[in-house]
Amino acid sequence: MARSPQVAYRFAGFSVLARDRQLLHDGKPVSLPPKAFETLLLLVEHPGELVEKEEFFTRVWQGSFVEEVVLAHSISQLRKALRDGAGAPRFIETVSKRGYRFIAPIEKTRGSESMEGLPRVTVAVLPFENIGDADREYVAAGMTEEVIAALGQVDPEHLGVIGRTSMMAYKGTGKSLAEIGRELNAAFLIESSIRAEGERLRITSRLIRASDQVQTWSATYDSEPGSVLEFQCELSRVIAQQVKLRISPQRLDTLGQRQTRDAEAYDLYLRGRYLWNQLAPPTTRRALEYYSRATELDPGYALAWSGLADAWATSPIHADTPALRVWRQSREAAAHAVGTAPHLPEVQTSLGFVKFWLDWDWVAAEAAFRKAVELDQSYSLAHRMLGIALSQAGRHEEACRAAKRAREIDPLDFTHQALSAQIAFNAGDLTAAVEFARRANIINPEFWIGYFQLAQAYEQMGELDLAFGALQKAAPLSGGNSKVISMRGYLFAKSGRIGEAREVLNTLESVARERFVPPYATALVYMGLGEAEQALEWLERAWNEHDVHLVLLRADPKWDDLRNDARFTALVERCSFTTGGTNPPS
Repeated sequence: MARSPQVAYRFAGFSVLARDRQLLHDGKPVSLPPKAFETLLLLVEHPGELVEKEEFFTRVWQGSFVEEVVLAHSISQLRKALRDGAGAPRFIETVSKRGYRFIAPIEKTRGSESMEGLPRVTVAVLPFENIGDADREYVAAGMTEEVIAALGQVDPEHLGVIGRTSMMAYKGTGKSLAEIGRELNAAFLIESSIRAEGERLRITSRLIRASDQVQTWSATYDSEPGSVLEFQCELSRVIAQQVKLRISPQRLDTLGQRQTRDAEAYDLYLRGRYLWNQLAPPTTRRALEYYSRATELDPGYALAWSGLADAWATSPIHADTPALRVWRQSREAAAHAVGTAPHLPEVQTSLGFVKFWLDWDWVAAEAAFRKAVELDQSYSLAHRMLGIALSQAGRHEEACRAAKRAREIDPLDFTHQALSAQIAFNAGDLTAAVEFARRANIINPEFWIGYFQLAQAYEQMGELDLAFGALQKAAPLSGGNSKVISMRGYLFAKSGRIGEAREVLNTLESVARERFVPPYATALVYMGLGEAEQALEWLERAWNEHDVHLVLLRADPKWDDLRNDARFTALVERCSFTTGGTNPPS
């Protein structure tokens, strides 16, 4: 895809490059924090015009609550960078109690000082090798993921990074670097190891050109947070030099702000990520503990807050946690993350999780996922979640494109494949849904969601025996998730096995005495039985419990027989998915 022309605003030897988010003076980069640059960009886009304070808060801070002193600080940073004085300004004029105005003449140009024509280069970060201490495996896994994430933000337009799950498939591989480079179509490979040296860890890393396996750079660092950040920035610079990219100072500032400098908080975060990636209720609970302790040690640790928001916001769908129990906590964690580091794609994706699953504000969720993609085009989770949000809203073509991009970035991610099946299912492409579900099962035969997706696709195709077979494989792997139980009851009902469907209703009632069971599960079984009154009654209970599974109502064909029922229509409208969402009870 061709890039839009570079827009530059020029004045008194300065150039503001809009797309590259860079300020130059006489052709040399001038360092500016991201918010200060956005403040400057808003001013130069409206030369000679008064820009009200509210417009800064809306555009630069995206509606987040900030005090006026924060804006004043950004203006002060700009004046210092531009060598401008508040008393006799050449560039930025203060309009008392109202806002600011850019008063210097500006020339607006297009196309120059851009990076048009440069090819997009793909980098593959091989799993870090953990040498010597098996208890440090979480550090190796965490460092792999963190380097992938950091490199994804260097130059999203020109530098692509293979996703984490696909790269972890090469852990302990006997394949040569040349084979791996060919399989991944990667121009460069990064090979690293971590070795325990007493109480310290040492990171050794080297950059290899895939075409001829020539080592173009190597270095060793202490694995303390400050040194880790130095390592990531140095690695980013080296790769940029190799592929002839220019990294703006803002990009380097962003990399430097990703992680905490508290060694213990960093270790806790890595433990939390390692456990969270296992996607199981017991490990998620432990991940929450580690993330929480990390934020206690460093209250400004955006990635740890982001981890908390992810784990809480998705637990109702993965682990049947009551949404009302985690809604406010999820919101607060996401707000902490956004308030600290809105420029991180992980943070924007966490905000999207909360907006989609809990707030039911799909417009805001889509905006957050799109912002995450803009910040890091190699962040496959953001593409996948954008696809899910668009799919549930009925925008199927866009959803399929987003899911395809997630798979391209991380082709061996079984979750991408399984949820691509859901997106295809919603679009009515049952053949594709079956194919994606099968791919998920091949990549990871222990992942229950792949079998669940296969079951619901087969049911819609009328292949009920195949649906039962897939669901039978999902059941022992799901940890008792309500979706598998209720789907089984729905299948019994659709097969005419009414007595067995009612036994499933008894099972759900029995389970509900021990733990929370989403009311949606019971509603679905009644829907299979064709008992609309009971189904609607349980959907009302689901509304009262803020059951996250209600997000499925608009797209799932299993509810088609109720779409002309005024009570069903009113319930869906009450959820306000596309009209502003809902708020947690006070």
